[in-house]
Amino acid sequence: MKTRRSLFSVLITLALLLLTGFYVILLGYTYWQYHPTALWELIATREIRHAIGLSVVCATIATGIALFIAIPASYVLSRKNFPGKIFLDTLLDIPVFVSPVAIGALLLVFFTSPLSKHFQEKFFPIVFAVPGIVIAQFTVIAGLAARMMKSTFDQIPSRYEEVARTLGCSPVQAFRNVTLPLAKNGFLAAAVISWARAIGEFGATITLVGAAAMKTETIPTAVYLSFASADIDRALTMVAILILTALSGLFIIRFIAGKEVRF
Repeated sequence: MKTRRSLFSVLITLALLLLTGFYVILLGYTYWQYHPTALWELIATREIRHAIGLSVVCATIATGIALFIAIPASYVLSRKNFPGKIFLDTLLDIPVFVSPVAIGALLLVFFTSPLSKHFQEKFFPIVFAVPGIVIAQFTVIAGLAARMMKSTFDQIPSRYEEVARTLGCSPVQAFRNVTLPLAKNGFLAAAVISWARAIGEFGATITLVGAAAMKTETIPTAVYLSFASADIDRALTMVAILILTALSGLFIIRFIAGKEVRF
């Protein structure tokens, strides 16, 4: 029995080392083979500061909107039974199994329709404009945020809300005072992963808004433009900036939360 447990421990430890080792080797060999340009000098350039700022702002707005919609939507899917529930639940996985480029193509066709053109002329542009970045990021992460929140609500027994109702709470009060506090870790995990995914979103964004420098240039778009101009060192430096930006955002969110987010 002890031998089996020891063998099991070795196997699962090996799996962890293989997984993390793959990423370490990938990053280590790449940055050993190439020598990116000076990081701080590149960040000081106006173009890169614009790309970083645009990525952070758009990803934050998209994540906020996604969570604002995903929380009540996922709560309904978790707590209610109604015709077509399985179909609606399946739709949440579209951004997971459909290529972001395909999602961007759907968005581009939709927002170049006559009705959408009328909306853009009356309010604000979307295609090849900054609002399109937020819409592309939202489309990619909204289903992910809803899926994570639904899993969180599924793990919270509904009897807690029923007890709160018997003590005089309205459905809204039971949801706000009982369910939401219990869903805190799940909410933070959904926020962290959705924001990081939005920061790195490329396929849907470039399809809908293009890759205009100093206009719709996010960090992933800057990486693409660097590779397109055969500037490998600059591209790898931008990849490093993308990783550092995402990690910084994750750290800040966890620090604000006051404790480690459990995924």
